Amino acid sequence: MPTNVILNLIRRRQGLKWGVPAMALAVPYLLIAFWCVNFTAAGGPGWVNLITLVALWNMMKFIAIGPASLVLLFRCRRYEARERKLSEAQLHSDDRVVALSH
Repeated sequence: MPTNVILNLIRRRQGLKWGVPAMALAVPYLLIAFWCVNFTAAGGPGWVNLITLVALWNMMKFIAIGPASLVLLFRCRRYEARERKLSEAQLHSDDRVVALSH
């Protein structure tokens, strides 16, 4: 499904910043579900309820990706900061070893 492709792109490191703006994509799905419910209530065929369920499911996925992407982004940045500190500490310890050997 196209929504899964979008969500997979958002879950990548480069796409995590787009999680909160992607929550706005829930609005069209809500409108589709609203229209389908009204159409069915006005005498439309019952199979339109399946479209309603799919639209509501996709809406919930886009609403959930916002907070989830913030948590993932926080974890990635914390990991990157820790790796940066470790590499700097390694670099400084290598400099001390070189200075002591001369």
